[in-house]
Amino acid sequence: MTSPRPAGVRTSGRPASGSSAGTGANGQWPMPDRSIIGTVLGIPPFAALGVAVAFTGLGALIDVLRMGTVGVVFRIGFFLGCLLAVMWVRRRSLFGPMVQPPLLVAVLVPVIVLLVGPPRSGGGMTETLLLVGAPLINSFPTMATTTAVVLAIGVGRLLLQRYDDPELRLRRVAGAERTGAAKADTRKPSTAKSTTTTAPGRVRRDGRKPGQTVADRARERAREKRLEAERAEAEGSPAPRDVSERPGSGAARGAARTSRSPRQS
Repeated sequence: MTSPRPAGVRTSGRPASGSSAGTGANGQWPMPDRSIIGTVLGIPPFAALGVAVAFTGLGALIDVLRMGTVGVVFRIGFFLGCLLAVMWVRRRSLFGPMVQPPLLVAVLVPVIVLLVGPPRSGGGMTETLLLVGAPLINSFPTMATTTAVVLAIGVGRLLLQRYDDPELRLRRVAGAERTGAAKADTRKPSTAKSTTTTAPGRVRRDGRKPGQTVADRARERAREKRLEAERAEAEGSPAPRDVSERPGSGAARGAARTSRSPRQS
């Protein structure tokens, strides 16, 4: 049996409709999702484009039907639509509303003029170009002014609304720490084998210690044998014989042959 999910809990990364889920302790939305006002959720880029198209198209339609070309209603609608789009769009989707004013004028004005403009008297291509070009030329100052204002607002939002939200900063720091730890683990060399092979005081197979030469080892063995012989003589026990002096060895046979040879005067 599962308990009912409380209202306003985020299930798929998006806030529930009509709730304040996703806002911080001060009621502001995360930086990527907020509009120009921190407490107002931004709209997607397609919605911002729709707002600008609706205001611009409505103003152009009213002017073309009223006087055959664009006028003051188009200027007001175009300016307000582009301004509202760049202020209401999400912080992470500012590029579209910043570059859309010239495109709106270049596309909407000719289409509306051709569809609902004054009837043509059969003048051909020249009359069509004049019919479309005149509204574009007349709306150029409005387009330039609106574009400058929209770019200024967009750049201001980019500079002022930086991704310095505490939650996002903590996520970036945690991610950087995890990445650094993973890289350190992959780069850490294995020292188990080298420790066993280079341990201090390790004796080799021939009895030599690290740094000891063959001559030093031979002198050490001779000194050990001499001490053992002296200890055995003091205790009255026979001295231990060297391996080279065992019966049947080459050294013993050589010594026997030498002792049996006739003494020369």
